[in-house]
Amino acid sequence: MSSFSERVYSVVAKIPKGKTMTYKEVATAAGKPKACRAVGNILNKNQDTKRVPCHRVIGSDGKTGGYAFGEKEKAKLLRSEGAI
Repeated sequence: MSSFSERVYSVVAKIPKGKTMTYKEVATAAGKPKACRAVGNILNKNQDTKRVPCHRVIGSDGKTGGYAFGEKEKAKLLRSEGAI
């Protein structure tokens, strides 16, 4: 069985351009519905942003949430993809 981190990366890697998922949706899809914060911590360590587009994961309240390269950069990427 793969680790939770591997499952999170796998779920996020499948989010298409122009779409988003919430941290809760990712946690649920990865098998741990209550692990929203863990998803954020895992994605903060993402080393391969081309394969795992972690900027496409947002908060349940619709806010962009954190991003290793800054929230402004995350919003810019989401706008450029038509997600917001």
